[in-house]
Amino acid sequence: MPGRSHSGGVIRRLAPLALMPAGAFAVHQLRYWLAFAGRTGLLLQQQGHAYLHSVVPWIVLLAAIAVGVFLQALGRAFGGQCSLPRQTVSFGALWLICAASLVAIYIAQEFLEGLFVTGHPAGLAGIFGYGGWWSIPAAAAVGLVLAVSFHGAHRVLHAVADRRARPAVRVRGPARARAPRHVPAPALAPLADGWSGRGPPR
Repeated sequence: MPGRSHSGGVIRRLAPLALMPAGAFAVHQLRYWLAFAGRTGLLLQQQGHAYLHSVVPWIVLLAAIAVGVFLQALGRAFGGQCSLPRQTVSFGALWLICAASLVAIYIAQEFLEGLFVTGHPAGLAGIFGYGGWWSIPAAAAVGLVLAVSFHGAHRVLHAVADRRARPAVRVRGPARARAPRHVPAPALAPLADGWSGRGPPR
């Protein structure tokens, strides 16, 4: 049905976004680990980040959905079908988009935590203070992983679909010239040749 196929295509296009919460969580945790190392767990509890433990199952669920959609698309690609458009964004631009998006998510998260979470510093101090600037290199590293995943999955799907859709062509070697067959000429009968083996009658 056209409506169902259209909705399926939209889901396949939006499925990579399901990995962004996992990336944002990784940036948040990596920022604290880079800033405080062994004291990370204690400071996360003191600043009101204990709620993140309840978010982890949902993050895992979204990541599993993204992986499932990719495997479904891979199965379609083995059938010679690929509904995704060709990649129009370069790898560098995709990396920059992922990193900038992760930084924006981190800023929004820390800002809201400063407003509503008890014990969390407010304002810029809660965002970039206390080692918060580590969020930028952390976002660059996690954004690189996401960009590699998105770009690699896109190329794999199109490569498999193109390979399966291309008809198999048998490569034949050069045709060998056949030697003409020697057909022996039939021997003529003596009378048919105008003479016989006997002499003329006397």
